[in-house]
Amino acid sequence: MDKLILIKYGELTTKKDNRKFFINTLEKNIRTLIGDNIKITKDRVRMYIECENVDEVALKLKKVFGIYGIVVCHKVNNNIEDVLNKSLEIMDSSLKTFKVVTNRADKSYPIRSMEFSRKLGGMILKNTDFKVDVHNPDITLTVEIRNNGTFVYVNEIRGAGGYPVGIQGTGLLMLSGGIDSPVAGYLTLKRGVNIECLYFESPPHTSVEAKNKVLKLASILNEYSGHVKVHVVPFTEIQEEIFKKCPDTYMITIMRRMMYLIADKYSEKIGAKIIVNGESIGQVASQTLSSMECINNVTNKPVIRPVACLDKLEIINIAEKIGTYETSILPFEDCCTIFVPKHPVINPALSKCIEYEKAFDYEKLIDKCIDGIQVITNFEDDDFSDLL
Repeated sequence: MDKLILIKYGELTTKKDNRKFFINTLEKNIRTLIGDNIKITKDRVRMYIECENVDEVALKLKKVFGIYGIVVCHKVNNNIEDVLNKSLEIMDSSLKTFKVVTNRADKSYPIRSMEFSRKLGGMILKNTDFKVDVHNPDITLTVEIRNNGTFVYVNEIRGAGGYPVGIQGTGLLMLSGGIDSPVAGYLTLKRGVNIECLYFESPPHTSVEAKNKVLKLASILNEYSGHVKVHVVPFTEIQEEIFKKCPDTYMITIMRRMMYLIADKYSEKIGAKIIVNGESIGQVASQTLSSMECINNVTNKPVIRPVACLDKLEIINIAEKIGTYETSILPFEDCCTIFVPKHPVINPALSKCIEYEKAFDYEKLIDKCIDGIQVITNFEDDDFSDLL
């Protein structure tokens, strides 16, 4: 099989002692997302994948973190005539200009990179109507001369970058049905953190459509991971207690504190090292710096806010790119959008929160919430098409 996929690691090459672990994790993730019906060989700078439907698999690899570049290439012998023949075969004759880039990784090969590029370029000029343009060519022909063969290609697909999912352990993502938290989950996956999702549902105040919306968002994130789970928290009773016994202005602040308490306790249960959410500074009342400080007070667990310093348009752009935006804007309310007061406090006092929380037995209710969590691990059989 002379046609195969060549993977460039990018950021992984900056890792020294851990590089082997990172590359092995990347291989494992590729097999999880693509399947085992592939042959993978790898070294410290490149990975090679042999499979059926090479072009289709190459596109799927765009969602695998830890990959900088994806190339559908052709493996040939090291002699320049074989390289020429393959180059003429894959170069689009409808284009006009070209340049040759040679990477001589095998330093024992007798022809240096620049000389090889000049020779091959001259042979192409003699056999075609192409013209050379080294600054803005229609096509760039790349030749990689390596110990295990020579690889020729004309196009490179940009990979997702980042680190392979799982090398940093697990984070617990507080996933709502909005735009921000799925983007936060995506950015966390990109840094090598496996995510499990915590969703707070409050029936009958929230609908089954709202839950299915979140499961759809989780299924999209799962396309970048293959390991996503959703832990559904029955939040009705505790939310109703807050509504009945706490001042309107503090309801959102105390609700968020309860969510953080649940996330903190549950993260210990599942072995998550961090809590992740989609808070963006100043976007809503509970996301002012004063509110964040007050809400964050209930946990010592590191809280990662990947979109904290992005504006809404930047977040939307990422949501559109990763495919979550259309689902996120569906009009089904979640816990964070019900019982919202007209004038929530934007500079809450911690002392008042503690005082108001004495009005109900939140520790007992939190334990009840955690005991009632439903874990969803399989999105394959769920049909969310009726939401769209």
